[in-house]
Amino acid sequence: MLVVGDKEVEEESVAVRLRTGENLGPMSVGAFEALLQQVVETRALSLTP
Repeated sequence: MLVVGDKEVEEESVAVRLRTGENLGPMSVGAFEALLQQVVETRALSLTP
């Protein structure tokens, strides 16, 4: 789940929460994009770094 509230907008970040209940915490939009790119390139089965 990608959370974007007032705080995240103000800090230009996103909060990432997984279905497992794990909270990856806030990260910049660029860091999240890089994480997704890495998952796609490696065909990883999980989003955790």
